[in-house]
Amino acid sequence: MDSPPENESVPANSVKTLVSFSSNYLYNRFLTFFRTSMNPNNFISKIFSIYSSKKRRRRKTCLPLPLPPATTTVSHDQPSVMTSEGHRIFEALEDIMEHALQNLHNIQKNLQFWQSRAEGSNAQKAYFMLCERGPYAFFSGTTQLIHDYLAEGSGMQRVYCSASSHISERINALTSLRYFLATFLAEVYVEVDRVGEDLVKDLERSLPSFLVSINELFMKLEASIGHFHANRQSGSSVDGSYSFPLIFAKLSEVNQEGSQWTDCEIRDAINLISQNLHRLDSYLSMLVSKHRKPRTVTLYWMRYSCGVVGISVCSIWLLRHSKLTGSSDIDNWIREAKDSTISFWNDHVEQPLLSIRNELFETFRKRQKGGMEREEVQLTADSLHRMLLAFSEQTVGKKFPENASDQEMLEIVMLRYEKELMHPIQGLMGGELARSLLIQVQKLKLDIEEAMLELDQILRANEINFAILAALPAFFLSLLLAMLVRAWLKQDTRAEGRGRIARIQRRLLLVEIERAIMQFRTYEDHGLDKDAQCMFGLELYFLDCLHCAVEGHAKATGEWICLRQDIIDLAKPGLETEHKLAIASRMERVYDCLLPSSNRR
Repeated sequence: MDSPPENESVPANSVKTLVSFSSNYLYNRFLTFFRTSMNPNNFISKIFSIYSSKKRRRRKTCLPLPLPPATTTVSHDQPSVMTSEGHRIFEALEDIMEHALQNLHNIQKNLQFWQSRAEGSNAQKAYFMLCERGPYAFFSGTTQLIHDYLAEGSGMQRVYCSASSHISERINALTSLRYFLATFLAEVYVEVDRVGEDLVKDLERSLPSFLVSINELFMKLEASIGHFHANRQSGSSVDGSYSFPLIFAKLSEVNQEGSQWTDCEIRDAINLISQNLHRLDSYLSMLVSKHRKPRTVTLYWMRYSCGVVGISVCSIWLLRHSKLTGSSDIDNWIREAKDSTISFWNDHVEQPLLSIRNELFETFRKRQKGGMEREEVQLTADSLHRMLLAFSEQTVGKKFPENASDQEMLEIVMLRYEKELMHPIQGLMGGELARSLLIQVQKLKLDIEEAMLELDQILRANEINFAILAALPAFFLSLLLAMLVRAWLKQDTRAEGRGRIARIQRRLLLVEIERAIMQFRTYEDHGLDKDAQCMFGLELYFLDCLHCAVEGHAKATGEWICLRQDIIDLAKPGLETEHKLAIASRMERVYDCLLPSSNRR
């Protein structure tokens, strides 16, 4: 009889345990989130990393491998397995180039940022340390500055030293990584150039030794970065930057000594290259992310914060004038803005355009209307002529011809008028004074009608000008909007863009290529082979950037075939320095996409 209660208590205990476990889990997750959110940089960076990961695109590598044109065709007498492995090795080489150039691009982009900060004054460096590293750095740096000032009286000097150390450490780390990676890229490129023809002609015989050489280059890169890792691990101020070393997988001694490899061994060697490449990517991504420039939201967090505050204040102000609080101000403003817009459209756009249209396409109707007005003036002139003729005949006492001059008869009227004015009362009662006054009124009416007719003709002739003047405000407003849209579309400052700044960026890439070529020659003359290889790797990187930047523009102008061949010639390891400099100078002078904006034809 006691067993049922015991069975009923088991689910109850299970439910209690589940609830306790769930509450503890949620409590721990809340504490973890709260501790993370206490660091503003960490919290904001996580939010924006989600946003930026959607926008991140993989950079396309443009510079081709130094292989003969027949890399896509393998001899038909080779086995099909060897043919597939041949394609795989070529794809692996392209992956090495692509990943190396992509990592170099990330390193160079962050290195340029820190170098620009290093060139600033002490005040600019202090501003960066306090105001461009996020709210957490701002409050902690400000607190430390005030503490140092109160304790020692020299807080700014410590900020200057801290900023210089912060920037120089990142510059040194990124410069070393660029050196190692550029050297590795140059060695791989030179090795492919050396054995590329053999790979195409006799892949089965030359592939094993080539795979061993590539593996040795990975081992050299591991040793270089390992030495850098050991030196930087103890003195670094960046937390977790050098927590684990870079270790590549190595080919077995059996594979390295064997002269003839099986298909399985070749596949394993190619997979090993891909594995090492992914390890290099992971290591460099981690290391560069620790030394990268601050994100845009971190650099301009003060502006964004002020913007958020301003938007909040505007929102509150709008809320106070909205219907939610019983106010109709917003509705009245919208109605007034609508009426003003409609009035502006009617007065300065629609009506001027209609007037221009009517002036251009209804000329005949207006001419007919003008003819009728001229007939009315002619009627007034004929009436005046008859009045002058009758008055002159009666006054002089002789017959005047029908075509008598109005001016001659008008002189008779004026003489009679002057004579009558000597005795005005007598002239009004029994003379011709009143009649001469009426003739002069008729003459004044004719003069007024003729003046009105001329004025009307002037207005009609300039009606289209008045319509254009009325449309000028709308025209200037449209022009201003078009200029703003054009400036917004051309704000792309990357070398691939079409604006003036993008053209300058392409020419600067050509300058970097020439500098790398001359530095390569200088290091070679002094016997500095490693430094020369680094310069050649940087030359390949800048050539790849230029290749990607000019491709679209050169295809549009029909210069792409020649320009691409010049870029490939500049990337040849065995080409003389003088020949390379001559090619670079010709590219700067000839191709439209590399000309200065002022010299374009």
